[in-house]
Amino acid sequence: MNADTSHVAAETGEEEFEAIADYHRMAAEHFQAAANHHQAAASADEDGDDAAYSRHALLAYRHQLNGVQYAEIALIESDSLEDEFAVAEEGDPEFEAE
Repeated sequence: MNADTSHVAAETGEEEFEAIADYHRMAAEHFQAAANHHQAAASADEDGDDAAYSRHALLAYRHQLNGVQYAEIALIESDSLEDEFAVAEEGDPEFEAE
């Protein structure tokens, strides 16, 4: 994917995201990379290239894991979901009512 990620700033070696959409974009990029490596692994397997097969299969798996992590973070950071069973914390109006 060639999405413009210039809005993602790098500080102290870690990526800083401005919006939940950035997490979704990163998830999509990792899933696309995983798909590309799966295609390369399939081709390597058909060609009998065990070293390339193993390398692409591992990279596909790593990208899949990263994609899932970014998708999970996007969901966790989303304010649109309310948890009726959430534990009230100090400072929450529900905590003060108890």
